[in-house]
Amino acid sequence: MQPYSKRIAVLGAGQIGTIIATMLAEQGHAVTLADGSAGQIALAQNDAFATSVVDASDLDALRAFLGDRDIVVSACPYFLNKGIARIAAETATHYFDLTEDVATTAYIKELGATADVALVPQCGLAPGFICVLGADMARRFDTVRTVKMRVGALPLYPTNALRYNVTWSVDGLINEYCNPCEIVLDGQPTLVPALEGVESVMIDGVAYEAFNTSGGLGTLTETLAGKVRDMSYKTLRYPGHAEIMKLLLQGLGLAHDKETMRRILSNAAPFTRKDVVVIFVTGVGEKNGRLEEDSIVLRYDGAPELGAIQLTTAAGCVAMVELFLAGKLPQKGFVRQEDATLADFLATKAGSRLKNEARGSQSDAAIGMEKGRRAA
Repeated sequence: MQPYSKRIAVLGAGQIGTIIATMLAEQGHAVTLADGSAGQIALAQNDAFATSVVDASDLDALRAFLGDRDIVVSACPYFLNKGIARIAAETATHYFDLTEDVATTAYIKELGATADVALVPQCGLAPGFICVLGADMARRFDTVRTVKMRVGALPLYPTNALRYNVTWSVDGLINEYCNPCEIVLDGQPTLVPALEGVESVMIDGVAYEAFNTSGGLGTLTETLAGKVRDMSYKTLRYPGHAEIMKLLLQGLGLAHDKETMRRILSNAAPFTRKDVVVIFVTGVGEKNGRLEEDSIVLRYDGAPELGAIQLTTAAGCVAMVELFLAGKLPQKGFVRQEDATLADFLATKAGSRLKNEARGSQSDAAIGMEKGRRAA
């Protein structure tokens, strides 16, 4: 049964926020897309949803805007989300965001302890969809030894020195390259430095490097505490990218001058829709008394009208909104991505799109295996 229409605000009229608003409007909801920039709102105009100029950093204006909304989705930079989440809780507005920031998520978790609405941070791709996949991988074993999650959002045709194009938030990218990274090592949650742990990865004949970045595991370190021996998340890039970013951020000290780093990335790595998203999850553990390995490989190719990172991030977020409205997630308090089962996630309209548009040698097998197991 389809959930009835809701009044939904989407904050942030960038590439991903606009797609989220479009997807939700196509499902019959009364959506208003808001941004502090009138120019950005003009670019995002669409007959499917209403628009409004609202500065999300102006908490009084935000409080008035959310007063008659059922749900708010923040597609704003991570540093605005603490204030947005607080006002959402005050105005009894259910809250979703795309943040990868660990400190922001910890703050929202505190809010959730007493909130009468659902607070659902870390939606999207990584964290987000990857956390649903990682939790499902852990459930495939009687005893879990390792779970490794690798995600890359990359240009299809790398042409610059960075071998990278910015396809989402520049602020979020810098943040995940600078902050400590959570992993589980020998059964214990621990922190490791970003841009370290570089490893070579070959997927479907393409060479990548993988290295530590912050936030990708979401809350899985807590959820799987005591259940997995080793667990890690790393970002996939083309070989050589990590060394250049270490030079810029650490060698030249731009981790402490993020405005300069933001200008460099904006000038050197322009936006592209000709991109690819690669998801690689592996697990090792005991099943029926035998040591086994399992894997999921998914690939998404960008299209002229919709880049791969825009699709996977927006669909990951909208799927969680769908699950919440269908009553398949907790209805108040702090909600984790892994509170959603993979079967339920893929059964939503947005999740079905992620399933159907996946490419790669193991995509059908991995998703089909999940479908068959849940139905058994």
